[in-house]
Amino acid sequence: MNDDLRDDDPQIFNAIISEAARQGDVLEMIASENFASRAVMEAMGSVMTNKYAEGLPGRRYYGGCEHVDIAEDLARERAKKLFAAEHANVQPHSGAQANMAAYFAFLDGGEKILGMDLSHGGHLTHGSPVNFSGRLFEVVAYGVGKEDGLIDYDLVWDKARLERPKMIIAGASAYPRMIDFEQFAQIAREVDARLLVDMAHIAGLIAGGVHPSPVEYADIVTSTTHKTLRGPRGAMALTTKSLSRKYNSAVFPNMQGGPMQHAIAGKAVAFREAMQPEFKKYAGQVVQNAQVLANGLSTAGLRIVAGGTENHMLLVDTRSIGMTGRQAEEALITAGLVVNKNTIPFDPESPMVTSGIRIGTPALTSRDLKAEDMENVAGFIIEALNARDDQVKLANIGVEVAKFSSRFPVPGLDR
Repeated sequence: MNDDLRDDDPQIFNAIISEAARQGDVLEMIASENFASRAVMEAMGSVMTNKYAEGLPGRRYYGGCEHVDIAEDLARERAKKLFAAEHANVQPHSGAQANMAAYFAFLDGGEKILGMDLSHGGHLTHGSPVNFSGRLFEVVAYGVGKEDGLIDYDLVWDKARLERPKMIIAGASAYPRMIDFEQFAQIAREVDARLLVDMAHIAGLIAGGVHPSPVEYADIVTSTTHKTLRGPRGAMALTTKSLSRKYNSAVFPNMQGGPMQHAIAGKAVAFREAMQPEFKKYAGQVVQNAQVLANGLSTAGLRIVAGGTENHMLLVDTRSIGMTGRQAEEALITAGLVVNKNTIPFDPESPMVTSGIRIGTPALTSRDLKAEDMENVAGFIIEALNARDDQVKLANIGVEVAKFSSRFPVPGLDR
């Protein structure tokens, strides 16, 4: 076996090198994407990947776990400290699996859940009929108001009282405003339901102190460890001590086998990074950048869903300029501006076409773009959308985007 990837597998090597170049040349604005630090990537690519370690630290089903135990204990303790939680499980491989474990821990099949409608900004695992959550449980959905695009808390109250769900899910994948976790907790208490908060998109903002935390209100809080948190691909869950045993058992042995110890080491590194003063500045800048970008696009005539943003993302109604979301996505990507088409509330188009795009600022902020730079980004977006039928002009915009992008090193690839 050759230890040099370039020689051992040149096809994979070239794909990696090409992806690194792509990340440097474009402006990455997928709201769920970010750049992990070199330290996180070193942990992910370490010898920890060689070790199998079913169970929890100190209670493994395999020998030789003394060093991976240290890493997992550090990850758990740092997560608890970062989010002021009583218990942390850092083993879930993904946010979907973290949510699955929460359902399996505290619900029986067929019981009722109340979650945010996917078409209004929720997540597949919050009860979509194409997902396990919609197939294994009875689902009732809440959504946003048609006029203001904000969560309709009166509707949540009404549905909870009428349907008496066993679990209520708060959290979203395409909602640009703050969520009132305290009110969700009040609703859950009144109907004797568990409250699950999925903070995957906003975990970094919560860690950075620019978004209210759900930890004191929820029974279970799940999150990915990438997105705004800027760690490795993976997930975690925070619970009270009294619920920790049931949740731990739902992860292993019920749902997963051995955890990914290299990913857990990367999580530990990311949690430590999120405790540093620089991370708070980053989190605040993420929100400021999103607001400046929203204002710039709104001034140019684009309708911003929910009237603006209070977090890391904005939803743009592309019907305001006579385009579908798919057309806008294709034009922007041609110009080196990477976004995703996204269903918006009360969308008449299919999920593969959509009437909107979702734009996020975490990756741009990790590259040290500031508010004044977002004015340039807004200009690129507007210029590209106006040139949507001119491939030559879009390509020329892409050249200018690459020049602009070259001023901002990609974390982890900047040396």
